[in-house]
Amino acid sequence: MISILRQQMSGFTATYRRELNAYFATPMAYVFLAVFLLALGLFTWEAARFFDSGVADLQPFFAWHPWLYMIFLPALAMRLWADERAAGTDELLLSLPLGLPGLVLGKLCAAWTVAGTGLLLTLPMWLSVNYLGNPDNAAIALTYLVSLLMAGAYLSIGAAVSALTGSQVTAFVISVVIAFVFTAAGWPLVLSTVQALFGTGFADLIARFSFITQFESAQRGVLELRVVAYFLGFTATFAFLNCLWASRRRLG
Repeated sequence: MISILRQQMSGFTATYRRELNAYFATPMAYVFLAVFLLALGLFTWEAARFFDSGVADLQPFFAWHPWLYMIFLPALAMRLWADERAAGTDELLLSLPLGLPGLVLGKLCAAWTVAGTGLLLTLPMWLSVNYLGNPDNAAIALTYLVSLLMAGAYLSIGAAVSALTGSQVTAFVISVVIAFVFTAAGWPLVLSTVQALFGTGFADLIARFSFITQFESAQRGVLELRVVAYFLGFTATFAFLNCLWASRRRLG
């Protein structure tokens, strides 16, 4: 059992290092981090009117995470497999005697590391609210953790779709559409419309699959295992789809 697992994950470390180097060897990671932090700052300080709230916490900051992830993280993941096909290296990569799960998780974790770096660079905001008042730091730390798990779910969509298509633009558009569905499903405007058309029970069912709904409990400082299981399960499901779509190309 252990030998099988080791064989399937044999390409993880090399793939992870290769993809991480690819992100930081080009301007892509730096541009992503700069634009992501700029957008997050503008939405937190200006759109959410942070200073007008009169409360020293990061609620206005975390409230924008699902919406910004919906746009930025598919852009980060769109190259993972589509770039291989465009460069003509996909056939060579898939012909190597390496386990496909290791390749898929290595690529996904490299993109996840870049997204985590973006979150890490927002720590000065956390220091700022501590300077301005006495926020609940345990709740903020918990929300950061769940936000990182949610980022993995968004990235898994982009990585899986990237394996399905050979075009980065197509992968980005399809990924944003899928991410929008799983984000907007918990939007009050959408829920009220679904409730009016199909009833409260169906609206509640739809809301359970929304990233916004799952993320809300973390924003209140509550750690629910079902939320952790949801984001990890969602990421694992799309990683499995990624394996299926990549294996189709391996088989020709």
